[in-house]
Amino acid sequence: MRDLTNAMENLAKHEGQNNSRPVLSFAGFLQEVIARPEQLIRDVFQVYVDMINTYMCDEEEDCGDDTESIGFLKYDCTRLFVEGSDRPFFADRLFANRLMRHVESFKVGGKQNKIFIFDGPHGSGKSTFLNNLLRKFEEYANSPEGSRYEVVWRLKHDRLVGGVHSLNSLTNKLAWVFESEGKSELADELKCACNDSRDLAGTFDVPCPSHDHPLLLIPKDVRRRFFDDLFENDEIKWHLFTEKSYEWIFQDEPCTICSSIYDELLKKLQDPTKVLECVFARPYVFNRKLGEGISVFNPGDKPLRHNVMSNEMIQRRLNSAMDGAMRVSYLYSRYAKTNNGIYALMDIKSHNTDRLMELHNIISDGVHKVEDMEERVKSLLFALMNPEDKKLLKDLHAFADRVEYINIPYVLDLKTEVDIYRENFGKHIDESFLPRVLHNFARVIIATRLRTKSEAMEEWIDSPEKYEMYCDRHLQLLKMEIFTGHIPEWLSEEDIENFNAKRRLKIIAESEKDGWKGLSGRDSIRMFNEFYTTYAKDDKLIDMSMLGRFFRKFCKQDRDILPMGFLDSLLRMYNYTVLQEVKESLYYYNEEQISKNLINYIFGVNFEVGAVEFCEFTGEKLEITEEFFRLVETQLQIEAGDAPTFRATTQKAYTSTALTQEMLRDGLPITETTLYTHLYEKYVHNLKGRVLEPFLKNENFRRAVKDFNQEEFKTYDRKIQDDVTYMMENLQKKHLYSRQGAKEICIYVIDNNLAEEFSKNGVT
Repeated sequence: MRDLTNAMENLAKHEGQNNSRPVLSFAGFLQEVIARPEQLIRDVFQVYVDMINTYMCDEEEDCGDDTESIGFLKYDCTRLFVEGSDRPFFADRLFANRLMRHVESFKVGGKQNKIFIFDGPHGSGKSTFLNNLLRKFEEYANSPEGSRYEVVWRLKHDRLVGGVHSLNSLTNKLAWVFESEGKSELADELKCACNDSRDLAGTFDVPCPSHDHPLLLIPKDVRRRFFDDLFENDEIKWHLFTEKSYEWIFQDEPCTICSSIYDELLKKLQDPTKVLECVFARPYVFNRKLGEGISVFNPGDKPLRHNVMSNEMIQRRLNSAMDGAMRVSYLYSRYAKTNNGIYALMDIKSHNTDRLMELHNIISDGVHKVEDMEERVKSLLFALMNPEDKKLLKDLHAFADRVEYINIPYVLDLKTEVDIYRENFGKHIDESFLPRVLHNFARVIIATRLRTKSEAMEEWIDSPEKYEMYCDRHLQLLKMEIFTGHIPEWLSEEDIENFNAKRRLKIIAESEKDGWKGLSGRDSIRMFNEFYTTYAKDDKLIDMSMLGRFFRKFCKQDRDILPMGFLDSLLRMYNYTVLQEVKESLYYYNEEQISKNLINYIFGVNFEVGAVEFCEFTGEKLEITEEFFRLVETQLQIEAGDAPTFRATTQKAYTSTALTQEMLRDGLPITETTLYTHLYEKYVHNLKGRVLEPFLKNENFRRAVKDFNQEEFKTYDRKIQDDVTYMMENLQKKHLYSRQGAKEICIYVIDNNLAEEFSKNGVT
């Protein structure tokens, strides 16, 4: 037999939820509140906000230090929606920002009077999103960081203590007699009564079915004075008394059951402090499976036969403790189980339509009727809805100001779309693609989800045709880049300058209307599976020609799925991008010499032609001639006729900003000034633009690329070998190509004469 000692010892060490958090007396709970006020004085809305902020983190601004930034942050949602999930949900940048705006709105308070509906088309991942959100909420609420406490009453049976032993003895004898005569049912009832009487001899617990916060048992009219005495005049006290999110602690009332018990005990004990000695605080344990703290209803879940719940044993004990009169009715509804928790409806259909109607009074007044009693409910109310079901709420005008929609359209961020493919098919899929081709597959999918007309984009760029070598005529490819938080380098300086905060906000706002049509998440996974299994081979990486063939075949079946000419525009943008990568990988001009030339030029524009000066930054002797100026201006592509104006503008920028503000005031070196950085980037860009010209005219260079990594490559002269090797290594190091991919992309650029094609259209 196998020794089970170690296995059983490990099991014995396991602690269930909240075992480390004992039940506290009211006085002990107050000490904990003083020690950890921000954690223990929270309602469900504050816990929800803290949970999101705990699992979500922002990584970067949309444009770094850009003064026109609109706070379009890149949030990392991995811990919230992916880690530990059987079915991860991938939130794109647009939805992550939308969700965080929704969460931030809770800080103003008063959110219990709304139902939050997550609205999106079929296949957008709404159910996956909500299930993962609730799973994380349950995990956080049961952790030490997210824990809260609820009321449990510990009451005594004072009037029965004197005669309990004789009652037990008689009951046991009768039970033995009935059992010996075969009357087991009567015997069981007497044994149960005996056990009850033993319990009645001491204390018994009455948990609050509505999960009331213990501090709500402090009478409402003295709470402000109580908290004023409880806390020092510190920051938490200021927050407690001034912030909207803490208003509940002064305004909310305990449930009807707790109020009734309090009132009856006060009549009996005549002292509020003695009443509070009967109040204990225990951890509020969330359990979705049991409907405690979180209840989720699917459309097919039938309504309960009995909406009113009770506990006969607790009711008998309460009657006994209250002098035999039924002064406290231990009655509650299913809504009590999610009070200070989450009540969620998965799709507003079938039985969930009726449940939504029942929520009307709760949403409006926070009150639900349980027979003759009023039951207060303060829960987070969530629902999922498809667009076609909105007509239900349009007919109910009472819901008009009680509903807040949070849109979950199809994914519009291409990076997120690619993450979905990696999750479903494995991260190894990248190895089968040339760089950027996998992301271009995602671009095609997203293009089906975007509207072709965008007023915000048209207002910003009135002549899209000027970007025909990089973008489509509807500017969808540009919009995709903006949705990821990226501003493409091929935009003109004028358009970048005009891309102000107002325009950015308008474009991002338009995203609310995108993602409601086109290929769903399920469709895209199915199509990617078909594409990948068709073209993934060991000896050939998936390239743009394969992608083009696949989607053109698909477009023949549905001609309206993509805008006309989109695939051609995508190919041109790809060609431009890979051409720049190859150029940059071959570029190895003397960076130090370029820097000296630019510094000398910036210094030299302050003098007239014919002067001889020593540059105070490089120490070189400068003869200020036309040839001196043209050496740099040619590389900056400044026409001779424009040279005087350009020199004057450069001189003004140097004296008014670079020298006086950045260098003298801020202590920056000249190489870190805005003027130098601008000229350097333009200088290098133009050099890179022409770097391929001498090589493409060299037939030996072209053949050497094709023979790279083969024995024939050694037959070429040393200069060509060095150039080709340098280019291949940079493509792998800087742009993450594999060795095979670097060779294939160079051959692609050369065979398609991309440098010549773009230069003919005035693109460097």
